[in-house]
Amino acid sequence: MSHIITFLREVGCVAERLDAGAIEKIAAELESLRARNGRLFLIGVGGSAGNCSHAVNDFRKLCGIEAYAPIDNVSELTARANDEGWETIFSGWLEVSRLNSADAIFVMSVGGGDVVRNVSVNIVRAIDLAKVRGARVLGIVGKPDGYTAQMGDAVVVVPTVNPDRVTPLSEAFQAVIWHGLVSHPILQLRRTKW
Repeated sequence: MSHIITFLREVGCVAERLDAGAIEKIAAELESLRARNGRLFLIGVGGSAGNCSHAVNDFRKLCGIEAYAPIDNVSELTARANDEGWETIFSGWLEVSRLNSADAIFVMSVGGGDVVRNVSVNIVRAIDLAKVRGARVLGIVGKPDGYTAQMGDAVVVVPTVNPDRVTPLSEAFQAVIWHGLVSHPILQLRRTKW
């Protein structure tokens, strides 16, 4: 069997196993966020960072949600990494933005952060700040045992159907899920062009 056929079958398996209730919970959280005029901060690194940048556009344009991705400000991001360390790039950004209880952070990550393994500790620090400030923590992750899945208020865990492809399937389904959210009848205010 070819790799592409196998990969597409895995995509189908993930889609069938996704927790629709968890996705609906995020939709409800986002509806509530918009109603209280809260801001949405999308946080991720690597390929997930690119997904965050794209998702900001969709949440703002289609849903009327004030949304930001700290990774879009590369000058501040790299200055913080250089001067203060990689671990606080998001929490430092969120402090200046005065993250508060009306707001939410939305983590897109494969692992979701893990202090013990020293992976995506910047995400962990952002979640810790959100909890202290009373902001909601949303997420789409690929690991049920990561910090986001354990500490989040509404988190979708992309099911593992092949341990060798956790990263590509997790990052691909971040896009599938956020597009499901921005086209959700309770969230979408503006139609897409096509």
